Amino acid sequence: MTETNILIIGGKESFIIRVLMKKLSDAGIHPVFTEPSIDAVNELFAKVNLVTYYLEPHEQPSAEILTYLSDHLRQDGKQIILIGEPNDTDDVKKVLHSSVVYKVFKRPLDYDAFISAVNLQSFEADEGLNKKSILIVDDDPNYMSLIREWLKDTYKVSMATSGLRAMKWLGAENKVDLILLDYEMPVTDGPQVLEMLRSDEDTKRIPVIFLTGRGDKDSVMSVMSLKPQGYLLKTISRVELLEKLSAFFDRM
Repeated sequence: MTETNILIIGGKESFIIRVLMKKLSDAGIHPVFTEPSIDAVNELFAKVNLVTYYLEPHEQPSAEILTYLSDHLRQDGKQIILIGEPNDTDDVKKVLHSSVVYKVFKRPLDYDAFISAVNLQSFEADEGLNKKSILIVDDDPNYMSLIREWLKDTYKVSMATSGLRAMKWLGAENKVDLILLDYEMPVTDGPQVLEMLRSDEDTKRIPVIFLTGRGDKDSVMSVMSLKPQGYLLKTISRVELLEKLSAFFDRM
């Protein structure tokens, strides 16, 4: 399992936070504390696997620090645990994206339950269990490998070199949150695969985004007439692909 380093953010390094850090250290978890400053958090962010925000009663962090955390946690595939009074943590959750909030603990803190949650989150992160899963279906293994390389740090990625292999893989009770489907494939093309997906009770609700090498108006109209969740040109850049997938999952 990856060594767990946890960033604890709080208004001040109180006695309770010092106790929490000692208990984490005794459990083999490496804590570091900072006040809620964007510069301070940014300096430490890349070095930690998990963030905890300890809210004093009636504390409301600034919108700037919460927006920063929400954006960067999602971008890096990390999560946050909130500790505080229900009213305070509820207000914070309204600003943070739901996907980045792992757990919420009330005060007074149950230290053993908190440490168990930290260890569980670390295990799930190692296993990719907290990532959205994407199946790429394309007859070009080189292109699939490139897309997988782009996505693997943010998503759990599987691949199939044909529509029939994709259906067999899904039929083995594998679950995915999204299928990136090549529009033009030999034997069974993208539209035919989409039809098979939609006619199967177990797969008909899986979102599908087509991958296409053609960006002219007629080709795009043909793709969208099949009513997928969208389409992406194969010339897309890594940055744009990640942005579009992030925006797609935000809408789910």
